[in-house]
Amino acid sequence: MEDRKLIRVKSIADGYRMRMLPPPEHPLISILDCADIKDSHEADSPVANINLVLDFYFISLKRGCDKLFYGQQKYDFDEGVMGFVAPNQVMRGQLGTQKAMSGWLLFLHPDFLWGTPLAKKIKKYDFFDYSTNEALFLSEKEEKIINGIISNIKEEYHGNIDKFSQDIIISHLETLFNYCERFYQRQFITRKITNSKILGSIEKVLNDYLDHEDLASKGLPTVQHLANSQNISPKYLTSLLKQLTGLTAQQHIHEKLIEKAKEKLTTTELSISEIAYELGFEHSQSFSKLFKAKTKQSPIEFRASFN
Repeated sequence: MEDRKLIRVKSIADGYRMRMLPPPEHPLISILDCADIKDSHEADSPVANINLVLDFYFISLKRGCDKLFYGQQKYDFDEGVMGFVAPNQVMRGQLGTQKAMSGWLLFLHPDFLWGTPLAKKIKKYDFFDYSTNEALFLSEKEEKIINGIISNIKEEYHGNIDKFSQDIIISHLETLFNYCERFYQRQFITRKITNSKILGSIEKVLNDYLDHEDLASKGLPTVQHLANSQNISPKYLTSLLKQLTGLTAQQHIHEKLIEKAKEKLTTTELSISEIAYELGFEHSQSFSKLFKAKTKQSPIEFRASFN
């Protein structure tokens, strides 16, 4: 396996220096054209062979990217591809080295958001926790909308900075993120066939897990286990399942556990504690609490209703 050096980039200005670029106009927010990156480094730049950890948000819209994976399938996409990285996440792979790539990169330091509603709200946008292979694929119309918002932000911080500038840029950023959230929901729908396959695969993974004879020692199934089985991130899995079924990944697991528990309660003579143990619960009280929360009956009451 290739040994990649881990480098932390503490400021936007540090990132610009790494790419041999002039300092950004604003220390806390900057938009960079991909063409400027290509012109700023040699083809054998070591930046392509390192892992980066940023202390700021990184949003990009690129064309001419390599083929990307969506779930377990590879896609070619001629329109814009958006990616989102939150502070302290690791960026891997080639960063801006593709000669045919075009688009822009937006760098946003958390300090720019201090004292604004977006400082808290930005943590609620799940797409900042999606993996690279779960990028947002934009249609031509969607790309125009996003580029229009970016143009407004650039125009504002390139202009004369005044007491209104931050509020205006924050407003544009919130609009940008809300559109991205809408477009992700559209992507879940337009990729319905693939998503349905993932849903079917998840059902099988859960069933196989819960049917395993060593379940007691394995413990309860986790969202991470389901996500790993599909090569997608836990956040993306939850967003996808919520769109398809109305349930989060954790709720989906609970539904399967209750379904399995009902089967054991009605077809076996096992005690409540034995059933809880066989399903992977460490404590029977936890099992009984979950069962009652989901069915409005205790396991004993549910079993009695069938006798």
